[in-house]
Amino acid sequence: MSSLLYVLGRWAVKARKLVVALWVAIMACLGVGVLLFGGTLDNDVSIPGTESGDALAQLSATFPQVSGTTAQLIVAGPEGAKIDSGQVRDDIDTATADLAQVPGVEVVTAIDDPLMPAEIGADGSAALITIQLSGAPTDITAETKAELQDISHELSASLPSDYVAHMGGQLFATEFPALSFTEAAGVLVALVVLVLTLGTLLAAGLPIVIALVGVGVSSLLIFLGAALTAINTTTPLLSVMLGLAVGIDYSLFIVSRHRDQVRSGMDVPESIARALGTSGSAVVFAGVTVMIALLGLSVAGIPFLTTMGIAGSIAVGVTVLLALTLLPALLGFLGKGILSRKEQRAPRRKEAKPNRFFQGWLTVATKIPALTIAVVIVAVGLLSLPALHLRLALPDAGVLPEDNEARQAYDLTAEKFGPGYNGMLIVSTPILKSDDPLTLMHDVGERIASLPEVESVPVATPNETIDTGIIQVIPKSGPESVETEQLVHDIRALHDELEADYDVDISVTGMTAVGIDVSAKLSAALLPFALVVVGLSLILLLIVFRSIAIPLSATIGYLLSVCAAFGTVTAIFSDGVGADLFGVSRLGPVLNFMPIVVMGILFGLSMDYEVFLVSRMREEHVRTHKSREAVKSGFLSSAKVVTAAAVIMVSVFVAFVPNGDANIKPIALGLAVGVAIDAFVVRMTLIPAVMVLLGKATWWIPRWLDRLLPSFDIEGEGVLRQRSLSDWPGHDTLIAAKDVKIGKTSRSFMVPAGNSVLVKGDHPEEVRDLMLVFSGRKTAPSGALKILGYLLPERAGAVRHHVAYVDASVGSLDEQLRRAQRERAGAIAVNLGREDIDLSPLVNISLKIPIMAGTALPDTEAPTGWHELVLNQEVAV
Repeated sequence: MSSLLYVLGRWAVKARKLVVALWVAIMACLGVGVLLFGGTLDNDVSIPGTESGDALAQLSATFPQVSGTTAQLIVAGPEGAKIDSGQVRDDIDTATADLAQVPGVEVVTAIDDPLMPAEIGADGSAALITIQLSGAPTDITAETKAELQDISHELSASLPSDYVAHMGGQLFATEFPALSFTEAAGVLVALVVLVLTLGTLLAAGLPIVIALVGVGVSSLLIFLGAALTAINTTTPLLSVMLGLAVGIDYSLFIVSRHRDQVRSGMDVPESIARALGTSGSAVVFAGVTVMIALLGLSVAGIPFLTTMGIAGSIAVGVTVLLALTLLPALLGFLGKGILSRKEQRAPRRKEAKPNRFFQGWLTVATKIPALTIAVVIVAVGLLSLPALHLRLALPDAGVLPEDNEARQAYDLTAEKFGPGYNGMLIVSTPILKSDDPLTLMHDVGERIASLPEVESVPVATPNETIDTGIIQVIPKSGPESVETEQLVHDIRALHDELEADYDVDISVTGMTAVGIDVSAKLSAALLPFALVVVGLSLILLLIVFRSIAIPLSATIGYLLSVCAAFGTVTAIFSDGVGADLFGVSRLGPVLNFMPIVVMGILFGLSMDYEVFLVSRMREEHVRTHKSREAVKSGFLSSAKVVTAAAVIMVSVFVAFVPNGDANIKPIALGLAVGVAIDAFVVRMTLIPAVMVLLGKATWWIPRWLDRLLPSFDIEGEGVLRQRSLSDWPGHDTLIAAKDVKIGKTSRSFMVPAGNSVLVKGDHPEEVRDLMLVFSGRKTAPSGALKILGYLLPERAGAVRHHVAYVDASVGSLDEQLRRAQRERAGAIAVNLGREDIDLSPLVNISLKIPIMAGTALPDTEAPTGWHELVLNQEVAV
């Protein structure tokens, strides 16, 4: 990966005009595509397979009058007024008639309508008119919504001054999320932090540009995708939030490394390529980790959440691509302009002095590591306590701003009729077997009305074709209350009893029931998703750091951060701690998909900080084998950049909280708190304390496990190694080895280009393994080894491409050799094993293609002109 990114960086600088032109063309094509084919967003959160979802789908076919979208018009006068008489009554009747004429409206309840009567408040001062429209909320046009609101406003204008009329209900319960000044303020804060970190406005502007382009591309892709599948209205804003945060952060890591290298005197193109091969490798790892976590949202089996995860992962993927292509191209245009004029005049910087602030931080964190660990766990544990009573629900009009008309209708309905009128339930059942459907529905409605949490049952009726019956149930409590949730369970508990008594098969549905079912399924999905995320965390960190303690401590730290985020969100949105400060319009349950989304995103970000901090520590430990010094050196070299990255993340997330969409608010706040706790408390305080406490045990891993794990060059060490050995050995060779362990000894030798070599040993396994190494098919041993000028293991892919492998013990040797010749291999590695084979065919081939042959017959004579290497012999010939 690091080698590939190095080459990509070189190419992007060289072809920088082409790279910029390609991204401009991509955005232009996507923009045209959205204008021509772009789809619309929706707020559908139904889940296939739930009782409420299936029942609602069935009603759309058998009883469409109650299965579509509803709106509500509430008209209210002062205390003691009579809404159903005089001029007020005439104005309401006129408005009712007008509503019935609006395109898409199926049914409008009216005062004194014997079949579908409007609700009149207990004191007669308010009327609640229900408007039933055909289709889902996304099917209702903006023109229809505007016409309904115009009728409401006309009615309000015609009523006496002490009367009000508000349009609300399901159709107006959600607003389309939009960006505001506060989100822009978050970007400005990020720009200030970048200027302080990178030193110049030009350098600071690059991460902002990359993030904004990423947001633009991913948003256009989302609207194109909306033409093919249903996408929730929250998705684009979540994508924007993610794209801004990770786009700025990922670019920061690369630009920071590039500036350091240019200041030290490195050539600009070389510095860009190396920055991509080193920090770029970590960016790829972090980005892929976030993408995997977001795609893991599909574990819940909920369509809208799966789509949200896919859209988020696309946003992150686009950002990574931009950081690896457009960013190096722009850096190429800037040249040494990435530095200030003062830095350009003195490019050879002196050794930087350690930052006193971070030195003090580390000293406090590691002086008494056991105490630090205890304090962190207790403090984060206290912050997490409110999460014990975390409740989840779908937001309704009650969370809209107080000046919103739908929110005013919601509050007025609760005041005049009771909170349950905002969360009506529908009980449906087939009634084909009934001889007296009217009496049947009346009797079933009476049984349901007898439940303690039922306020009333205004409607219990069959449909026009007498095959389906519905019962409207008004709860005593609001749609998000524990009591209403229990009422849904209580009605469902009557199923068997009603089936036995009346031969009916009831189902509870309606938007309130759908929200309850969605929340229940999301809550059930949290544990499987957590297991996937935790398992992934352990595996990835095990591969990267070759340690048992680091993955365990990092994963426990991640869980602490998640719990702190959940606790803070619960305290603010449910308990009201600082609710006014964060613009929370109503206390209650938290958005039902907040926990699983926060867990997924925070996982990727926490692994990001873990990698950038601990990889430097590991690099120092490998070099010095001094545990405490490695922690100090790694911390001080990366703490400034990680701090800047975390401050930027928190700033961007917090900016979406004060005036943000009701769906985004808890997610943004949870991420802001989670990132702050994870970066500053867990990664920069808890983890160093744990590592100092464990000492050398931090880096322990069983040898058998180390051998099984694949290798991942997270810090781009391979690029640095290749560059340091780029001029070695100074001339073309078939094989160049320096301190390479071959057999039982370390060897240094060379076989000039165009020559062949015979390797002799006592054990067939040793000979075979070495031939696999020479052909790039097995991990190279320690030391420096080049085959055809390609360094192993970094360029193993190139070696495999140019070196054919032939095994005499498997199949026909002649056929394998002919195939290698046909493929025009640059060299052939031949494992002869214990086969006593005439070498003359190999000699003939070696006149055209160099041969690396290995035999387990030590007495075999090397052909004339060939080099000879004897395994386990001190001196190579």
